[in-house]
Amino acid sequence: MTGRQGPALSRRSLIGAGLGISAAGLTAAGSGQAFAAGAGARPASAPARGLAFLAAAMDAYPDHGGTRLAQSYTDQAGLFSTAFTYDNALAILAHLAARTPAGLTRAKALGDALLHAQGHDPAYDDGRLRQAYNVGPYTFYDGSLQPDGFVRADGTANVGTQFGFTGTAVGDMAWAGIALSALARRTRARRFLDGAVRIGEWIERTGRTDEPLGGYKFGVDGANQKLPFTSTEHNTDLVCLFGRLALLTGDRVWWERQARAEAFVKRMWEPSGGFFYTGTNDGVTVNKSPVPEDTQTWTHLALGSRRYSRSLDWAAAELGVLDHSGRVNSTVPEGQSYEGVTFSSASLLANEDAPIAVGQPKPDRNGVWFEGTAHLALALRDRGARDDEARARRLIASTEKAQDLLGGGQTVGGKALPERCGVVSASSPLDTGFGFGYYPYRHTGATAWYLMAAARYNPLRV
Repeated sequence: MTGRQGPALSRRSLIGAGLGISAAGLTAAGSGQAFAAGAGARPASAPARGLAFLAAAMDAYPDHGGTRLAQSYTDQAGLFSTAFTYDNALAILAHLAARTPAGLTRAKALGDALLHAQGHDPAYDDGRLRQAYNVGPYTFYDGSLQPDGFVRADGTANVGTQFGFTGTAVGDMAWAGIALSALARRTRARRFLDGAVRIGEWIERTGRTDEPLGGYKFGVDGANQKLPFTSTEHNTDLVCLFGRLALLTGDRVWWERQARAEAFVKRMWEPSGGFFYTGTNDGVTVNKSPVPEDTQTWTHLALGSRRYSRSLDWAAAELGVLDHSGRVNSTVPEGQSYEGVTFSSASLLANEDAPIAVGQPKPDRNGVWFEGTAHLALALRDRGARDDEARARRLIASTEKAQDLLGGGQTVGGKALPERCGVVSASSPLDTGFGFGYYPYRHTGATAWYLMAAARYNPLRV
């Protein structure tokens, strides 16, 4: 199982009116603007409500300093104030996709928080970011107090040690670099480019491998031990990051590094089936099962190649699901249904008679993974083949319905959220097949991907 070997290593561990929203519509929505109020007022647009959720997740702990990241999940997920690096990179990109002054302000603030974490790690000064950080105080399950915000009293970043989120994955680093490079392009501020370059250099030093399949390996665990896996997803991210660094710095060495990552991705292509495998566990043998969704959609967004675009059709056909209240273990309310894709080929074979993990519910094989559904919607819009736009609009409409109807009454930092804002991770509990699950909790990452799909904003294009 390449790239997701347990909760301490995976960034995803533990855890109506919109038949397609135009970029102009998202721009008009602003970034975290207030809702319309008063009798007879029109409800805010779906993208405006998504942005309001990102704002609430970012502003949940006002007494703990202005340098802050966004909490990844609502409190009900049980991860307290955990802010995953990956989710915050996506939030930056979603705010930039809004193309508003307010969105740019929030994107820069999150980018500066990542730079603070990079420059104030409690143990390392080598450009790395950890899997996740704490952004507000809480009492852990064992009764121990975590009293700090994102920045501790000594100025160091508050690494998420309670859950073991202390490792550093190449994919997380790449997405942070992609976000910082996007900020560098938009603002021309040198600090964001410098941070992205430091990330790229850390990946080159730590991840580069001369194993037969090549590419860049997974990263390090919390003990700083290198991990043996090589992920198609991670190397796809690097196609974008290294390409951008080549353009922004003018240093051709980044093109060579991009070519190495891209060559690995293309080696994972299965031409007879029209999809990409997940990667390799040993650098020699391709891992052929399970097959995840993101390696089908992100590859298109990064490569933009017609030769490989059949992967989108594979994802839609082989991972497509319809969740409704009549399904086994579905938590969808009666009378509702949602379409989209699930996480991987293994999700469709999950044991519906056993909990996903200790203390977690049983899985629904047809649970919709809304983050992946947004990946597919955006990739279909990007490809633009016959019927792609209509297919993408259906997926976006399903996601917007989920924002309207699922996850009500959830909180961030103990505070109520604005009504109908934020997309849940999944319509019902689903087993990824990689050792963890997704659940119906409102999620920064899923919301950010929805916003990018609605805005037709491709975060992986060089």
